[in-house]
Amino acid sequence: MNLQENKKKAIAFYKMAYEGNPQKAIEEFVGDDYIQHNPDVADGTKGFIDYFERMKDEYPEKSIKFVRCIGEGNLVALHTHQIWPGNDQYVTMDFFRFDENGKIVEHWDSIQQIPSESANPNTMY
Repeated sequence: MNLQENKKKAIAFYKMAYEGNPQKAIEEFVGDDYIQHNPDVADGTKGFIDYFERMKDEYPEKSIKFVRCIGEGNLVALHTHQIWPGNDQYVTMDFFRFDENGKIVEHWDSIQQIPSESANPNTMY
């Protein structure tokens, strides 16, 4: 297992799906099974594709910036800054588990909206 390759794959996978091609992302980067932990997305590859196809149709102007990518063992974590229509901004942390073939087989995430005011001068990313 190549951790650096898995980090590149995690970014490519998420970018491809987020920017509107979830079917290709699944074909290129996901293993035989895909376990989803986000409660808004159905389990398996079909649930993933359906979710990102809907996001492409409903929010075509959304954007994503990859701020950090951290890996350990068979896990890769992405820290992103997302901007949705109306300047609705979010910080996300996505975790991906890779199998022995370098394919993504499991996903967890945490999403937090960036507030308009903060008690400190630091960004959330």
